[in-house]
Amino acid sequence: MVASVRVVPTTPIDGQKPGTSGLRKRVVVFQQPHYTENFVQAIFSAMPAPGPQNATIVVGGDGRYFMKNAIQSIISIGSANGISKFIIGQNGILSTPAASALIRKRQADGGIILTASHNPGGPENDFGIKYNMRNGGPAPESVTDAIYQASCEITEYKISQLDAPVDLSTVGSQSFDGFSVEIVDPVQDYVVLLRDIFDFDLIRDFRQKNPDFKLLFDALNGVTGPYGKRIFVEELGFPEQSTLEQCTPLEDFGGSHPDPNLTYAHKLVERVNRERVDLGAASDGDGDRNMVLSHDWFVTPSDSVAVIAHYATECIPYFKRTGIRGLARSMPTSCAIDRVAAAKGIKSIFEVPTGWKFFGNLMDAGCLSICGEESFGTGSDHIREKDGIWAIVAWLNIIAYVGQKSPGASVRSIMMDFYSHYGRNYFTRYDYEEVESDGAEKMIKHVRSLASPEKEGGIIGATFNGYEVAKIDDFEYVDPIDKSISTNQGLRIIFTDSSRIVFRLSGTGSQGATVRIYIERYDGKLFDLDAQIALKPLVDAALCICKLEEYTGRKQPTVIT
Repeated sequence: MVASVRVVPTTPIDGQKPGTSGLRKRVVVFQQPHYTENFVQAIFSAMPAPGPQNATIVVGGDGRYFMKNAIQSIISIGSANGISKFIIGQNGILSTPAASALIRKRQADGGIILTASHNPGGPENDFGIKYNMRNGGPAPESVTDAIYQASCEITEYKISQLDAPVDLSTVGSQSFDGFSVEIVDPVQDYVVLLRDIFDFDLIRDFRQKNPDFKLLFDALNGVTGPYGKRIFVEELGFPEQSTLEQCTPLEDFGGSHPDPNLTYAHKLVERVNRERVDLGAASDGDGDRNMVLSHDWFVTPSDSVAVIAHYATECIPYFKRTGIRGLARSMPTSCAIDRVAAAKGIKSIFEVPTGWKFFGNLMDAGCLSICGEESFGTGSDHIREKDGIWAIVAWLNIIAYVGQKSPGASVRSIMMDFYSHYGRNYFTRYDYEEVESDGAEKMIKHVRSLASPEKEGGIIGATFNGYEVAKIDDFEYVDPIDKSISTNQGLRIIFTDSSRIVFRLSGTGSQGATVRIYIERYDGKLFDLDAQIALKPLVDAALCICKLEEYTGRKQPTVIT
């Protein structure tokens, strides 16, 4: 197919500043004239040296509405800018973890992932474009700043005029004038990777010896449906009909919110409870998040990564080979994994801002093996993104291992044994979504103003429901690898007993602000309390301190985790 290059004059469009997870806007915004083309050109203009000339990039997404249109634009603009090879998932499908793995395996120069992650999809909802580096991880701030700068200075974009849209449906290679497109099975390389990490034979043996064990996986009509079928059914042998729920990728995710939490994954939660499922799990729209539960226990993401770290070198082949180089968590995540590190003599334990790119730097430097975020993100150094399916298979591996020694072992019994070793970090998160931004900013400013002693008008030294405030600060992180400094990463109120309240504004939505409030307290004796009951005094204190209703008008959270 012959392609001629056309130069299209354009002007900058406001609001194209990528966040931690790329540029996310409503679909109708991306559909505006020149909007998508401007941003894609900005990516190629800012692509790190040696730039796009003769480069290979991986392209794919979560199947949401407008993805295929965007892929055609990326091929046309990328080829006009010198990209020589595009590696694209069949029908455009490629989970974010699989894209990261493919970038690394093929030694590509980068990748463009088309997703708005756990946000709703469809013509009236969200779309996103994210650039990943050649290490497979999200672009650092220096690169996203360069992309934004290019979007502010753009005067033209180049586009290859192809005779017809590129066929995304047939696996194989296609040659064009000056570039090629390889359509790949989006699942195969990822399955090969997981086979090398986990003990599939152990899991199969456990399933055969425990035929009544029930696994239920809900892909929320996101990208991981095909991955779940290939791994849980075809590789591990679980029965398809009773194991898979909502596993067909849909452009609008079936009209649901593809966010794996107790609120939005309610179909899974209801089935797990009704059918007394032993391991229930869900993943989000693009496959990088996960939720794990059973009919009698919900595993918080903070506890999940800590449990995986606890068992890693005992039963997961990958970590038996590599050992644990270090552990890490995002700042708002509970300190459970810190306790694992201390007990096992792991000296490298990191607390980083929210954003997977901070883990990637540590991994590339050989300092980190396992990490997690309380926002349902868990992963390791096998790729440079969080990985929902990886976390779920890790739990299957652990259950199979523990079940060898303790027949009848369950998610609940594993958690109780973990708490008996380490105590329990009770944790909850309150999300207030699409809050008016001005009110949210005023609330944060108010909390920040309280960082002084009580006698000076602040709250340091004050007591709320029996908890005395020891410290208030704005979390700042100095990257130990590149020495970059990240400021204003979340307001922390730390009490004298080490309990914490954290306030953050999240940037993962497409409009307004999401206010997140995180509450944590440690208990070394009582492990079986309902988290909402155990934390209610601190929740009440948090709402009193921040005056959320006064500043935002919100009385109830959108989601409680």
